[in-house]
Amino acid sequence: MQRSVGVVVPAYRPDVERLVEYVDAIADRLSPATIRIELDAPRSGVVAALADTPATVATAPYRRGKGRAITDGFEALDTDVLAFADDDGSTPADSFAAVVRPVEGDEADLAVGSRRHPDSPMGHHRTFGRRRLGDAFAWLARRLVDPSLYDYQCGAKAVSRAAWNELREHLYEPGFAWDVELVAIAGALDQRVVEVPVEWHDQPDSTVSPLGTSLALARGVLAARHRAGLIHESRLHGAIDARRTEQSTLVETHGPDRP
Repeated sequence: MQRSVGVVVPAYRPDVERLVEYVDAIADRLSPATIRIELDAPRSGVVAALADTPATVATAPYRRGKGRAITDGFEALDTDVLAFADDDGSTPADSFAAVVRPVEGDEADLAVGSRRHPDSPMGHHRTFGRRRLGDAFAWLARRLVDPSLYDYQCGAKAVSRAAWNELREHLYEPGFAWDVELVAIAGALDQRVVEVPVEWHDQPDSTVSPLGTSLALARGVLAARHRAGLIHESRLHGAIDARRTEQSTLVETHGPDRP
């Protein structure tokens, strides 16, 4: 039986024309049951401009962060496969479909798109500074969390419904560190994780601050290692956690569904 696919596209200050083209390309390539744009702090006229896309547009009046936006979107889906793609279209629809395929075919619980995989086709390269910061983060993450991947932060991932039902109770990171936390928790839960080479087209007008995001990601990977350690019932991480103020997971603070 074919699995149904739902796609979430988190968006903040998107290039509307590019987003419309990308959503149309995803619809044409994957024919998903649902596409859901999670739009933060929309500017005047943006929602109306997205009205003719084959997607449901859900809005928040403030910037939630990538992790919370995707989590809210996944919680609203009722499909067998939950996938997300960044709103700038950096992962072309064909490559995004390749990421979804292993989960759709029950070959993996979590599929992670990878720009740095040796088999990734050549796309438009990132600027030197952003590429070096990304390489440094990937190097750090490989040494601190399992599974060991070439790329943790690529904006294209897919997860099965059953795997998400396990993962959702362990996710705390509202921002860009959500990606590495997702991978680390999947590894700690012994889920089947595969890395899928993707083509990547870097967008020079990204709203991501390379330096500030890199510092947040460094903190995030340490937090992900700690939470994975708690799942493994590590005495060290248990002792550290006992000294911390209790924190709510993203799903515990998940608001009511929006249209």
